[in-house]
Amino acid sequence: MGTWDVGPFDNDTAADFCGDLDEAAADEREGIVRGALTRVIDTVDYLEAPESEVAVAAAALVAAQCPGGGPADPVYGPEELLPDLTGLRDLARQALDRVTTEPSELMELWAESDDAPWRTIVRQLQNVLLPQPLGEQLSLI
Repeated sequence: MGTWDVGPFDNDTAADFCGDLDEAAADEREGIVRGALTRVIDTVDYLEAPESEVAVAAAALVAAQCPGGGPADPVYGPEELLPDLTGLRDLARQALDRVTTEPSELMELWAESDDAPWRTIVRQLQNVLLPQPLGEQLSLI
């Protein structure tokens, strides 16, 4: 089976994506994550599930580096160090918005089962990816 749970890395496609990140040169990893996000954002027609699964995993990697973000999956997430992905925060949020907007195969597939846990995880990622209030931004400097 290609999907075994509701988490961003709990499917074969996301695990393969993380493996691809591990095999890529360190200076190519940010571009791979950016590409996964922009492919989904730029899809106007029917969005296929594999592209969506990769985008959700990519968004989770960005969220993991943001305040309030949970860690990437220790088993199926990338093992190699990732560059700073926080500059992709807006792209990651847009990609998740697209994954949860019709026409989206992944959204349809989850709707065929109990999609509440999956939607909860996606909403949590979206919340982490929201822009920080100005006061929080200044406190990081």
